Amino acid sequence: MGSAISKRYQTKPASVLLLGLDSSGKSTLLYKLKDDLAVETSPTIGFNVEMLELAHKTTLTIWDVGGQDSMRPNWKHYLEDCDALVFVVDSADSSRLDQAKAVLRKIMKDDNMKGVPLLVLANKKELPQSLSIREISNKLELSSYEDTDWEIQACSAYTGLGLQQALLSLAKRIKER
Repeated sequence: MGSAISKRYQTKPASVLLLGLDSSGKSTLLYKLKDDLAVETSPTIGFNVEMLELAHKTTLTIWDVGGQDSMRPNWKHYLEDCDALVFVVDSADSSRLDQAKAVLRKIMKDDNMKGVPLLVLANKKELPQSLSIREISNKLELSSYEDTDWEIQACSAYTGLGLQQALLSLAKRIKER
């Protein structure tokens, strides 16, 4: 009887939404985490979903949704029951940070995002022209999200730099929620 009870009360994996502008590296990041492979991807039409097992028996269901303009209206359907948001920006493409800021602001205004932790991943840090974390944070105006538990981390989907630490930090934020 004890095993039946423990199975019934097991927690479901946390649902993590992976969003960002097209070409920010979301899918590359997901598969680097999943299989430790730097894969070349094509634009995501629809979504990719993967389960990731982290240390301390933490499991995350990661929903990687296409970032093209035509896909963004569909994002609202993924926000319901979201336990955390990972917003990926290309830290080497300063010309699109204003657009990323506007997109992130729209997402965070959705009622489903109240109390949901936000992790901003400044991807492509291996590139010499990448901006600093401070510059990206300022351009995205992250400090204006006063009622949101947010964090920004540098990473590289290509090399894996910072990915494990970022997800472990996110898992901790989810558990504290």
